[in-house]
Amino acid sequence: MAPFLLPRAYYNAQVSEFLATAPDEVLGALTANSEFAVELPQRDAWQSEILLMRHALCGSSGAIWLEFNIPRMGRRADVVVISGGIIFVIEFKVGACTATIDDLNQVWDYALDLKNFHKGSHDAVIAPILVATESSEERFTVSSMAEDGVFHPMSCNGNGIRRLLDQVLQQTDTRSPIKPDVWSATSYCPTPTIVEAARALYSHHSVASIARYDAGAKNLRMTSARIGELAELARKESKKIVCLVTGVPGAGKTLVGLNVATERSYHGKDTHAVFLSGNGPLVAVLREALVRDEITRRKGESVRKGEVREKVKAFIQNVHHFRDEALRDAGAPADHIVVFDEAQRAWDHAQTAKFMRSKRGQDGFSMSEPEFLISYLDRHEDWALIVCLVGGGQEINTGEAGMSAWVEALAGRFRHWVVYVSPAITESEYGAEKSISILHNRNGIIYDDALHLAVPMRSFRSERVSQFIKQMLDCDDNGARGTYSALSGRYPIVITRCIEAAKSWIRLQSRGSERFGLVASSEARRLKPHAIDIRVAIDPIHWFLNAGTDTRSSLYLEDAATEFQVQGLELDWVCVTWDGDLRFRQSAWEYHSFRGSSWCTIRQPIRQSYLRNAYRVLLTRARQGMVIFVPPGDPLDPTRSPRFYNGTFVSVKNTPW
Repeated sequence: MAPFLLPRAYYNAQVSEFLATAPDEVLGALTANSEFAVELPQRDAWQSEILLMRHALCGSSGAIWLEFNIPRMGRRADVVVISGGIIFVIEFKVGACTATIDDLNQVWDYALDLKNFHKGSHDAVIAPILVATESSEERFTVSSMAEDGVFHPMSCNGNGIRRLLDQVLQQTDTRSPIKPDVWSATSYCPTPTIVEAARALYSHHSVASIARYDAGAKNLRMTSARIGELAELARKESKKIVCLVTGVPGAGKTLVGLNVATERSYHGKDTHAVFLSGNGPLVAVLREALVRDEITRRKGESVRKGEVREKVKAFIQNVHHFRDEALRDAGAPADHIVVFDEAQRAWDHAQTAKFMRSKRGQDGFSMSEPEFLISYLDRHEDWALIVCLVGGGQEINTGEAGMSAWVEALAGRFRHWVVYVSPAITESEYGAEKSISILHNRNGIIYDDALHLAVPMRSFRSERVSQFIKQMLDCDDNGARGTYSALSGRYPIVITRCIEAAKSWIRLQSRGSERFGLVASSEARRLKPHAIDIRVAIDPIHWFLNAGTDTRSSLYLEDAATEFQVQGLELDWVCVTWDGDLRFRQSAWEYHSFRGSSWCTIRQPIRQSYLRNAYRVLLTRARQGMVIFVPPGDPLDPTRSPRFYNGTFVSVKNTPW
């Protein structure tokens, strides 16, 4: 079964045409256009929705879409109606007697998705409505509308739809009418979170269905297609190929890797792919998200969670477990295609040898992790493809080799592998400008523009956030000011010295099921007076996936995640808590680590780089905006002297925003 592109809706028509068409014909169109087999409960629900909407729209004008595609979420809104200058997003809970918070958030999410990602909806008023058809309570009060034109979600029963539509239209009757045909033809450029993307891809959607692909931009679709071509080239010509894919922070490297792994699974066992990451929290969160989603989608079936979990584990693996399998088995792996996420974080020889000696009882291990992993794929007698996803300025831990270990292995023992590289690999943030020159002296290196992702996706409100953060950390004041002027107004960044004010701000920004949370550097040891203790380890699964009623959830705003727990993942809104480990003094950053009862200066350049990169990770986790909390300090506490924080606050505040 090949992946498919989803149509905008299963059914759409002018309201007048919808009213003139027999309900059974509308139902037939829905059934015919569905990509899944339609079961009786779904058919009955559609019948009810059609009849209720015919009653609600009687005598009205405009246009209607049924089962409208929300690609970023891999879901469909039941009904979208354009009437006058309003876009109504309507979700039905047929047979329900109450409208739950989760139901209201669902329709709110659909409305926000249109607002953020559908060009024709950017300036429109959008009204989300939840219809609990059997509710005894009739509520027709129009809710408040946010500054961007999205109403808070409203609810009614099956008989109240018309009255609620009329009241919203009366309240906003000064809006210019929307032309449905023009609105429908405008582009939809969704940017999913990595969890949303993994769920959608695992459910057989393609990357082109769920993510933006701007014309002329170096983008996901082009890079994914190029890797697919290289996979076919390797298979047909029995070649062994490595491709090094680069990208700016948040550009979707992990999404490309997941897409390659899922898409190749359609081509048969001989081209099966696996997605590997040394990022334990990322692997845990993605696995659990896929398991929960699969269980939900197969509700009513006799399915065991353990079986689903084993299936997901075969698709997403921890790179260290994959390496251990190579130690146990002298043969080639089952997979011909292996995607290594965050390849720059693979261990160098010293760290690998240390681990092998202490944890695996193997003395004198002679290879770096990249060399050993390539050797495992090299056991295939015919062909193999290795995809290395490379982030810039992301090394945050001891023993991470960067790209030099990969390049040295390829230039030495594995000269028979053909190497395709992104031209951006020579840029300073990838740390490979010196080692990559080794490959220039060997045959088989090919530069390919399609292997660089230049457009950030995480911060969909502004593509220049990562550039701004880099300039700020590089003390490039003029560059930061210029960049910020381009993103100002689209991506809010505020700074405060009051943690409660920071928490209040972030709660006010979030709508629907948007996620938010506290983050802090792993060196931030003196935030405890503000009830932030990074020594208390969070469980990333609970932190990223659980509801706000769970104290372990990020939404509870009690536990802060560090750079190690959030790298590769993201939130909609982030509160970055800034301690005295990274301080701005006069015109440069100073680096400190808390040991015992006092701060110690970090003098080693590599450790300084790790700390600066830690803040780079924290400051680029937010998709929609962030608040930065810099403590005021305490003159009576020598470990929290105001001078440790004042320079940072003034510098960051004047960056400017």
